[in-house]
Amino acid sequence: MRVGLTGGIASGKSTVSELLAGFGAVIVDSDKIAREVVEPGTAGLAQVVAEFGPSVLTESGALDRAKVGEIVFADEGARERLNAIVHPLVGARSVELEEAGREAGKLVVNDIPLLVEVGYAPFFDEVIVVDVPVETQVERAIVRGMSETDARARIAAQASREDRLAAATYVIDNTGTLDELRKRVQEIYDALAGTC
Repeated sequence: MRVGLTGGIASGKSTVSELLAGFGAVIVDSDKIAREVVEPGTAGLAQVVAEFGPSVLTESGALDRAKVGEIVFADEGARERLNAIVHPLVGARSVELEEAGREAGKLVVNDIPLLVEVGYAPFFDEVIVVDVPVETQVERAIVRGMSETDARARIAAQASREDRLAAATYVIDNTGTLDELRKRVQEIYDALAGTC
């Protein structure tokens, strides 16, 4: 069984991912993998520089994520070009980690922020969506240090709340307390772990 986890920016998806890991799931974190595949010295970083130029590098030669974010969240074409480079690399690494988790007999959860946006939902047997209202996303993103304009641009660049919910087999409403969240995540973990 393949399980995907997704949610919009500042929805609390990372917290849900941590809770699932705490219950025993193997988390295949596409954000973490996306950072790994563009580390200095990788073919992924070389491809990004070839596409966007050396201005996307820091002085130390690492990818300047803030600079890349400014470019791709303001230009859909640029975002598509970046995704065309990074997504295949992330996909290949994810498969390796997923297979290792399955061999260990664990529930494997693919943590993919853009699961709906890139059309991956049909490839999963179960899709967990962490859901909050858009205004809650904006408020949380601002608390994290993002400007309201940047927060709204990133939310607009992602799938709509309705599209994410339409892909869900499990919905986690993350507008309550941490204890309520933990209880809901435990319910879903128990339901899914029993099918491994």
